[in-house]
Amino acid sequence: MRVLVVEDDDRVAAALRAALSRHEMEVERVSRGLAVLPHLPGTDVVLLDLGLPDVDGLEVCRRIRDAADVPVIVVSARGSVDERILGLHYGADDYLVKPYDIGELVARIHAVRRRRGTTAPAAAPDPVTELGEGVVLDRARHTLTVDGADVSLSRKEFSVLALLAEADGAVCTRDRLVAEVWGRRWPGADRTLDVHVATLRTKLGRPGMVATVRGVGYRLATGA
Repeated sequence: MRVLVVEDDDRVAAALRAALSRHEMEVERVSRGLAVLPHLPGTDVVLLDLGLPDVDGLEVCRRIRDAADVPVIVVSARGSVDERILGLHYGADDYLVKPYDIGELVARIHAVRRRRGTTAPAAAPDPVTELGEGVVLDRARHTLTVDGADVSLSRKEFSVLALLAEADGAVCTRDRLVAEVWGRRWPGADRTLDVHVATLRTKLGRPGMVATVRGVGYRLATGA
């Protein structure tokens, strides 16, 4: 995923680049509002600060909306209700007030892409996925069957398993799983994720199906 960061503060931009890169996002940064439009082609999401040195961020938001259908998340210290309403009126898809939790930001990035359909392929994926021999996940019905028997999963357990299935064997980082399933990060988030994964392994009856990638996250080993 390619994210365009519009931020004039070098330290904030550097920290944001490092954090988003850990979530497997490619980050490009511009420091001035007038430099944004040439960078829109190929951009999946724009993170837009409003306090820019050359032109107000709201005007930049309006110009982005006139030029492209790319999702825009305003990320600003301006936190009043009036400012947030203005941002949405000028075409922003979401508004996040600084300081913010990086997990929440990542969750909102994925959410605006889903809402605007930028992640959808030309043909909708089959909601029914065979994860391994006798293990079938049905996203439409929100069910899991193992060897023909229905297995009861909590909403969080189902969401974790669905994300791993969508990754198709690639690693899902801990940060991504926590951000997308819980929407935020807190001191006990990793432990909570580990407990949900342990429960999933038990319910699947195939402990090796959800493989740990040490120091990174989890992946689905469909041959297990």
